[in-house]
Amino acid sequence: MAALGKIRSKGVFLVAIIAFGLFAFIAEELFRSCESTQNESKQQVGEILGEKISVQDFQKLIDEYTDVIKMTQGRDNLTDEELNQVKDQIWNTYVQNKIIEKEAKKLGLTVTDQEIENILNEGTNQMLAQTPFVNQQTGRFDANMLKKFLAEYKTMDKTKNAQAYEQYQKIYNYWTFIEKTLRQQTLASKYQSLLAHCLISNPISAKMAFEGRSVESNIQLASVAYSSINDNKVKVSESDLKAKYDEMKEQFKQFIESRDIKYVDYQVVASKTDLAALNKEMTAAANQLKSGADVAQTVRKASSLVNYLGIPVSAKGFPQDIAARLDSMAVGQVYGPAVNAQDNSINIIKLIGKTQMPDSIQYRQIQIGGASVDAARKTADSVLTAIKGGADFATIAKKYGQDAKEQWLTSAMYEGSSSLEGDNKTYLEALTGMAVGGMQNVAVTNGNIIVQVLDHKGMETKYNAAVIKKTIEFSKGTYSQAYNKFSQFVSESQDAKAIIANAPKFGFKVQEHKDLFNSEHYVAGIHSTRDAMKWIFEAKAGDVSPLYECGNNDHLLVLIMTKIHSAGYRSLDDVKDAVKAEVVKEKKYEMIQAQMKGVNSIAAAKAKGAIVSAVNQVTFSSPTFVQATGASEPAISGVVAATAAGKFCPRVIKGNAAGYMVQVVNKTKRPGKFDDKTEEQQLSQQSMQAASRFMNELYQKANVVDNRYLFF
Repeated sequence: MAALGKIRSKGVFLVAIIAFGLFAFIAEELFRSCESTQNESKQQVGEILGEKISVQDFQKLIDEYTDVIKMTQGRDNLTDEELNQVKDQIWNTYVQNKIIEKEAKKLGLTVTDQEIENILNEGTNQMLAQTPFVNQQTGRFDANMLKKFLAEYKTMDKTKNAQAYEQYQKIYNYWTFIEKTLRQQTLASKYQSLLAHCLISNPISAKMAFEGRSVESNIQLASVAYSSINDNKVKVSESDLKAKYDEMKEQFKQFIESRDIKYVDYQVVASKTDLAALNKEMTAAANQLKSGADVAQTVRKASSLVNYLGIPVSAKGFPQDIAARLDSMAVGQVYGPAVNAQDNSINIIKLIGKTQMPDSIQYRQIQIGGASVDAARKTADSVLTAIKGGADFATIAKKYGQDAKEQWLTSAMYEGSSSLEGDNKTYLEALTGMAVGGMQNVAVTNGNIIVQVLDHKGMETKYNAAVIKKTIEFSKGTYSQAYNKFSQFVSESQDAKAIIANAPKFGFKVQEHKDLFNSEHYVAGIHSTRDAMKWIFEAKAGDVSPLYECGNNDHLLVLIMTKIHSAGYRSLDDVKDAVKAEVVKEKKYEMIQAQMKGVNSIAAAKAKGAIVSAVNQVTFSSPTFVQATGASEPAISGVVAATAAGKFCPRVIKGNAAGYMVQVVNKTKRPGKFDDKTEEQQLSQQSMQAASRFMNELYQKANVVDNRYLFF
């Protein structure tokens, strides 16, 4: 159906919008409170604001949103990574939605049906432009088209035309999704706008913002980098660390618990014997292609990862490594077997042909049937003769109950096919081989098709190439050998100390992962580690896990639980390195202050060891980047703004990377006239950003419990 095609043509953009405003999709369907029984608690994905979320309801949401993505993008399946993104989007949207829903209710904020009606009539919302209800003449959403569709949907009889009803149902479900999203987007926008308007801009702050942006200073800057002072010269006591920790404590507050682990991961790879066996197999296949064996059969027998269609295909229809080699090959040449380390494959290519063909073909057709194959062919021959003699194509099509609509065939429609045989191949070969204006009677199994090519677009080089690409995989014997070795290592290492000591003896490496959160999908980036994740968040410090077989059945894993970080403030021991770095920086700053005591000019600062450089176009509104230290320094911008032109500031500025002293050479004003209304509007926009950051605080108070790792 054309409507579905419109949706799919904008699928990627649409999903981006959906991800931004998914609230509504969740709002009405999401989650009933579970009874606080022990059995039901085991089926809870999480909790927000006291409302429990069942795994069944969460899975329903995953399935529904996945269906939307499949439809918008014309996909049959999503990858594991894409499914993980869906799960994260649903969860994050749910949490945000519940927070906004609660706060909006307190304030009496709602979204009425009339407001939604007004949005539809206005037709300017971005999401509406991605629906099939866009007027082709105006390029805008047409509310009347929507009303017409909804009326037709309500009166449809699915028993009379099941296929049409299915299409209408998909579009209806899609529209329901859009409408709900619009409703919740509107509620969220109302709430954030209300927050933003709590921060009032005024002419005074507007004037200050303008001056801070428009006044530029050229300065001489004296820098003494902290790194120029040896750390050994700085003495740090425990009391120093404790005092600084107390000062910085709020920075170390952790709202979600995490875990520190050590682990041994062994990835099984193909042995030299495995590679030699595969190479022998591929060499035999290459020889068959060289000797002129049936190409399709050879590729199919080899179980290639790249399908052979038997027709010219654009470079986009091949893997990148294959496409990159095709232009340099001569027709008839066989390349390989050759290993590609990037995707761990071994490859053979035979270039059968190379030609210039269009990416897109516009055509129309008339299907001709008959009592027999011969009868259909004779009728089709007569029709073709009549059209060539001047008969109108569309008029004849109507006689056979068809509209002969103009259609486009693009390379993308068939180049990704798993196979191309029989009538499909016959038809495509005819269609792609015709020039503009060409017409042909194509014989297929159950009749004939009169095809006329109307236009070509996007001429490009296409290749008829047979590709045998196979992943370099380990054998059962290789895996068994690796498993036995790893199993022996685990059995001989019953505690954390033994694992750390024995790993090098077996040729393994102990690795570390700090601050692992339960929202992560994989342990150490290894797929299929949900069982390991469950163990991590149930284990005690010092525990050793069982052996896990994971990844794509190619990883062996054992874990050590080293530390548990509960929600709350991290201990001084946990953050000692960060705290010490701050203490060292402060003590070095004090040393620089002492070094520069009495300095009253840039020249004097240079004489005492400072590096002097010129920095231009310094404004109050932006941090100053110092080339000499490679650091961004907001404090310099503040001091420069407060120092008059021609003046030297005798105070040593405490920067991120150095102590600084500054001489303001001159100040100039950028062209531009102060407009209080414009400036106040910009401040209001900044307030909107501040309002969005306020959501973080609301999240922290929402008592969010995330147990997705137990199920997904």
